[in-house]
Amino acid sequence: MVCFRLSPVPGSGLVLLCLVLGASSSYSLELNLTDSEKNICLYAKWQMKFRIRYETTSKNYKFVTISDLSNATYNGSICGDDQNGPKIAVQFGSVFSWVVNFTKEVSTYSIDIISFSYDTSDNTTFPDAKEKGIFTVYNPVAFGIPLNDIFTCNSVSTLEKNDVVQHYWDVHVQAFVQNGTTSTKEFLCDKDKTSTTAVTTTHTTVPSTTMPTPKEKPEVGSYSVNNGNGTCLLATMGLQLNITQEKVVSVINIKPNTTDFTGSCHPQTALLRLNSSNIKYLDFVFMKNENRFYLKEVNVSMSLNNGSVFSIANNNLSYWDASLGSSYMCNKEQTVSVSEAFQINTFDLRVQPFNVIEGKYSTVQDCRAADNFLVPIAVGTALAGVLILVMLAYFIGLKCHHAGYERF
Repeated sequence: MVCFRLSPVPGSGLVLLCLVLGASSSYSLELNLTDSEKNICLYAKWQMKFRIRYETTSKNYKFVTISDLSNATYNGSICGDDQNGPKIAVQFGSVFSWVVNFTKEVSTYSIDIISFSYDTSDNTTFPDAKEKGIFTVYNPVAFGIPLNDIFTCNSVSTLEKNDVVQHYWDVHVQAFVQNGTTSTKEFLCDKDKTSTTAVTTTHTTVPSTTMPTPKEKPEVGSYSVNNGNGTCLLATMGLQLNITQEKVVSVINIKPNTTDFTGSCHPQTALLRLNSSNIKYLDFVFMKNENRFYLKEVNVSMSLNNGSVFSIANNNLSYWDASLGSSYMCNKEQTVSVSEAFQINTFDLRVQPFNVIEGKYSTVQDCRAADNFLVPIAVGTALAGVLILVMLAYFIGLKCHHAGYERF
């Protein structure tokens, strides 16, 4: 027997978090699973959100976000027996499904594996997906929780694998409930244990705290992508992230020595992905346009000091334009405006996402070229202005000279 309650969660702090994650509303999922004697055997209450990246038939990349959980069903959720452990199974229509399995040891139980499936054959959700079919990602979790303790994690946790990013928060779960009564003893997740603020089960307004603002210029890092046949993308740049929340601006310098990078190259697009301990992903997506390339898309998901997850995506950009077969360079500071809340300052930038030969940059197209082209125009205009003034003064003086003779 499955009993569940789906309700909006009040609290302005949660509203703020959902806006950051891009959701218009948030729902708390609550599941009370009972056995044949109607005793509770598994209890869970949590919030979650998913983001899927997929390739289109035009060889671009798009994103699908699942944040409205109001149509959730729980078919397949079980208490478990001696052969099979408890399982929570959640479906969102016929396109998405989510399953978490639990296992039991002598004195502990574990959240074992979390799996998420999505069907790109659904033409409403994925109308232009290049590959059609059901895709599943598996995330092993497997950490022990004492029996008869309820696992609690109010902080945001993120799982990322392949093209799926999963966010969880306000998690309260107890498998193998003893005597049909959920425990009052909590087992906190590591993020809640290390939090410097008191953890509560009800969200309140998140205080406006400011991260330390780096004054120094960010260190320049070198990044590359290999497609199996050699280097296909090169990037050298110093990066400074500017995040605005509640009119408070946080500035974060990317540190290359603690930043990992991956990516992929395709005939029409190229991706550079950066990640670190607090940055889940920072994506730069380049696009070909006839005989030129440019930065078309930036996506970011990262954890902030206040415990929230900041996520922004914009696939309608147009920066760093250069001709194919060359590299774009700009040593002066530039700003990539992804949204009102997120900008990236770049320093000593050089990128080449296509036509890389022998792992080396090709001919440079410098952003200062346009400025240098304007210099002779400005000088010529100024000289022409001076010449006109001289000629006007000459003719005025000549006229006055003739007027003087006429008086005699």
